[in-house]
Amino acid sequence: MTAAQHGLWGCQEDPCLTQDIPRDDELLILLTDVARFVRTLADRRARGQGMTRAQWLILFRLRAAPGLTQRELAVLLEVEPITVGRLVDRLEARGLVERRADPTDRRVWRLHLTPAAAPVLVEIDTARGLFDAQATHGITQAQRAVVIEALLAMKANLQASAMEAVAEE
Repeated sequence: MTAAQHGLWGCQEDPCLTQDIPRDDELLILLTDVARFVRTLADRRARGQGMTRAQWLILFRLRAAPGLTQRELAVLLEVEPITVGRLVDRLEARGLVERRADPTDRRVWRLHLTPAAAPVLVEIDTARGLFDAQATHGITQAQRAVVIEALLAMKANLQASAMEAVAEE
């Protein structure tokens, strides 16, 4: 049985798992499928901890960049600032995040993790390792390096295109 037939992805059958996809012209479709599978796994794992994937992403981002504002997080997560505000409210209520006044602008609050976030971050790291192992099973380190290099180039290309489009507006 496939993973989809086992209900792992939240559905009984995923045509992407059973359909023959041409390798040359379906790259973006494959990228979308892989991202969807990872999101589904992350959603399920986060729910098991009484959280959401979006809350996990906030904790992950704040560990990497302590002191972000809600607006900066909203840009990173590609959501509206009010959405981040609600998510941070829930994280703050759980004692995982705290808002601190910005020393130079009293209108701005900086977000910081509390020590209580440490065990949740361990769970996030464990989940990330599991997702990585599942996704890259059977892929050599050399293949992995090529994929990473190609994805970084694609990301840079798309960022450049987006900046050009903004400049033209």
